[in-house]
Amino acid sequence: MNVIESSNLCKNYGKDIGIKNINLQIEQGEVFGFIGPNGAGKSTFIRTLMGFLLPSSGTASILGQSIDRDLHGIRKKIGYLPSEVNYYDGMSSRELLEYHAGFYDKVNLDQINTLGALFELDLDRKIESLSFGNKKKCAIIQSVLHAPELLILDEPTSGLDPLMQNRFFELLEEESKKGTTIFFSSHILTEIQRMCNRAAIIRDGEINAVEDIQSLLTKQMKKARFIFKEKTELSFIEGIQNALWMNNKLTFDYVGPITDLIEWMGTLDLVDAVLEEPDLETIFMNYYQ
Repeated sequence: MNVIESSNLCKNYGKDIGIKNINLQIEQGEVFGFIGPNGAGKSTFIRTLMGFLLPSSGTASILGQSIDRDLHGIRKKIGYLPSEVNYYDGMSSRELLEYHAGFYDKVNLDQINTLGALFELDLDRKIESLSFGNKKKCAIIQSVLHAPELLILDEPTSGLDPLMQNRFFELLEEESKKGTTIFFSSHILTEIQRMCNRAAIIRDGEINAVEDIQSLLTKQMKKARFIFKEKTELSFIEGIQNALWMNNKLTFDYVGPITDLIEWMGTLDLVDAVLEEPDLETIFMNYYQ
């Protein structure tokens, strides 16, 4: 069964396009990535899918139910983590989570303490005194507390330090093992690579590609900077693009298996080398125009 399915889903804001003809099928138990730069339409798609925005055209369903219908019952089976969280300032995290639990059946309230300890969140502190990162921790706990069948996560790691990000990923891995379907929206390529089986790449409101992550990894570009003792004649391997010498420094883009690049590097007389990921916009311009 497809847990999420959309057909030519569109959302316009007057003359401006939010999303255009989004076609996705996400299977039960899948960890699916939704990646694109800020402003690409990720949040618009999620909010339309959740029923917070009315679609301009097209159709979509969640857990077999059309979003054109009342989604009240379906939302009980969904854990939703928005990119920005706003809570009642006068409540504590514990009060908010206990209140949240009251909307669902058979919530294990012991999980509030367990997850609070996992994320090192002071549950009894007023929300108004929490940092953005601690509010995000509370939102993460809220999204999984009722053991949802589907998790929809919109830029979930913003505000989390690296330690908390790692704990969050471990939590998601545990949820995935339980069979939870996870829709993971992010502009950070490494997060998608770590968590997801497949990913849709969205740019300017349209899907440019739906890729198996292993396939995406083989296509992934690297930006390279090599430093030599002096400029030298080289025989470039396949996949090197935009090579540019500046004195004894060579910069280029590389698309292809990383093993081939490393093997070629071993034949060079290098003083230093740096490999890094390009920004997503560069990747899109190279692969999905």
